[in-house]
Amino acid sequence: MPLDQPTLNSLGIAKAPADTRVVVAMSGGVDSSVVAAMLAEEGYDVVGVTLQLYDHGAALAKKGACCAGRDIHDARRVAETMGFPHYVLDYEDTFRESVIDEFADAYLGGATPVPCIRCNERVKFRDLLETARDLDADCMATGHYIQRKVGARGPELHRAADPVRDQSYFLFSTTGEQLDYLRFPLGHLHDKAATRALAAKYGLPVADKPDSQDICFVPNGDYAAVIEKLRPDAAQPGAIVDMDGRELARHDGIINYTVGQRRGLGIGGLSEPLYVVKLDPDRRHVVVGPKSALATRLVPLREINWLGDAPLASRGEWHIGVKVRSTRPPREAILRPKANDLAEVELLTPEEGVSPGQACVFYDLDDTRVLGGGWIWRGY
Repeated sequence: MPLDQPTLNSLGIAKAPADTRVVVAMSGGVDSSVVAAMLAEEGYDVVGVTLQLYDHGAALAKKGACCAGRDIHDARRVAETMGFPHYVLDYEDTFRESVIDEFADAYLGGATPVPCIRCNERVKFRDLLETARDLDADCMATGHYIQRKVGARGPELHRAADPVRDQSYFLFSTTGEQLDYLRFPLGHLHDKAATRALAAKYGLPVADKPDSQDICFVPNGDYAAVIEKLRPDAAQPGAIVDMDGRELARHDGIINYTVGQRRGLGIGGLSEPLYVVKLDPDRRHVVVGPKSALATRLVPLREINWLGDAPLASRGEWHIGVKVRSTRPPREAILRPKANDLAEVELLTPEEGVSPGQACVFYDLDDTRVLGGGWIWRGY
């Protein structure tokens, strides 16, 4: 007779909840707090961990950020409410080296970086994940809105049930090995109201806390001010030129501009509006042109993370959906693998404002599965 299959708990682990240790990455917001409370109520051995990522003393009064000092306090209050241990780990040096420094250098190089992806990739899902293993945890859970499903070949990454809250764009670099260990208990919820209802049910002090809006180390979304603080010589003046190289105006530093920008160029009296179509850091040029010049069809990628079942190089072309902005729905495209972790994406419908430094995330056209992604660069 066949042996009885072990019973899996709600996290897919063959243990009783009380014997299953879960490290929950707690930002102090409502999402991760609900995850921790939910698992504690189910009887899991929950350990809450909050990362101190930068100098919180200077950010105590800052609103709308994910990592301010009050957030550590809020995470601790949730742990006290639900009765599980909570630890704060000092990751300031790691965060500065792995995320902030690259953010500054990318902007100086004329790119438009996405530091939240690097934070997930290099801090939360690498260093914190290893800390969870050191704590003998069976898995690590987060409050991200994305789904982990077990397919025929193992765990798969899928978009969240709520397309408005879906965070797959920011998690494309999650590896298969990490996915084995990670859990995302909120991915199946259909809207944020359901999360807040759970927070109220558990009596959490953060039930009505507003969502974070800014990158945690960029107050009020003022990227240029942060870059100037990190790199005091960053704001070098230069020329705003048209696509033929003719100077139209002057600027105080390319760090104040992004591809696709229309306002704040200081150029008037034209028959049609101009947009930033390219940043040239070597010449300190901001190149402007008509909106039509923003349309991009071919997108060069590097640092590819592939999550498909078959090897990426097993086909010359993959017909997939891609996102080149977090807020845009996937569009049909053709992915062509190249040598040495490189690829090129051909967009079947051109996109506007595609910029080096952003991510291009891959999706299965037939379902919600995330197939990985890569980083947009200028190519050779």
